[in-house]
Amino acid sequence: MLKSLSYSFKEGVKQLFRSKVMTLVSLISISAMLLILGLFFFLSVNVNYMSGKIQDEFNTIEVFLEDEVSEANAQTIAKSLANMPEIANIEYISKEQGLEEFKQSWGDNGYLLNGLLENPLPNSLRITLQDLSGGDLVAEVCRTTPGVETVRYYQTEVNKILTVTGAIQKGALIIIAFLIVVSVVVVSNTVKLTVMAREEEIKIMKYVGATNWFVRGPLLTEGVLMGGISALIAFAISNLIYGRICGAFSDQALMLFNMQLVEPAFLMSSLIWIFMSLGISIGAFGSLISMRRFLKV
Repeated sequence: MLKSLSYSFKEGVKQLFRSKVMTLVSLISISAMLLILGLFFFLSVNVNYMSGKIQDEFNTIEVFLEDEVSEANAQTIAKSLANMPEIANIEYISKEQGLEEFKQSWGDNGYLLNGLLENPLPNSLRITLQDLSGGDLVAEVCRTTPGVETVRYYQTEVNKILTVTGAIQKGALIIIAFLIVVSVVVVSNTVKLTVMAREEEIKIMKYVGATNWFVRGPLLTEGVLMGGISALIAFAISNLIYGRICGAFSDQALMLFNMQLVEPAFLMSSLIWIFMSLGISIGAFGSLISMRRFLKV
């Protein structure tokens, strides 16, 4: 068993160097496919991450109260609303607390608000929803509640954003599936040429009693090696590209949208296993398809 595996590995490695041009073409093709797949993986993961952040960010309704509403009356309003099953939590926010939070949201520029002669913010209730689907009903009830001046809720905008992000995710998955199929075809064609070139040798091996898997072993190893090496190449390039993207984009995104990209270290720890699994699987599957069609043993 070990001798057979050793033979398959050695012959598979030799075959990579025998067909240098085809091996190079295959490595470039599979690496390019995995690289593009990786870019769409980055897009899909970050869109999903930002979608979750948007839902967390807009999972609240701000209910601004009229000036004459006291804290006691505000608590009474909060208790009346708390009976709604769509509401997870209600918090009273005084105008002083609201201004302090507003300063913090400005970061280093918060000091600019220190020059205000009076606090322009009203007292408010911050409602956390159980689910975004119940937001419209809660917002409508709040608008008709006595003592409420305005209600701030961006359900329509959130729905549009979630619709777009959902479409992007589905499109990325379709493209990823297409690229995997193309990669399998590339490996299959490469191994097919190897099979055709070694047709006489394979016939002799079968004639002297070689088993099917003894013949197939080197060809399968060749495909697995091509897939594994391509995965490492694609991972190295993807790591470099994503690191540059994060460095150029994260600061601006954090400042403009209060969002940032998924940390490279976290993403790459998953991507290396995904690439290796896909690369080896693509190489093995492509080899098996080629042998099934062209290796008459």
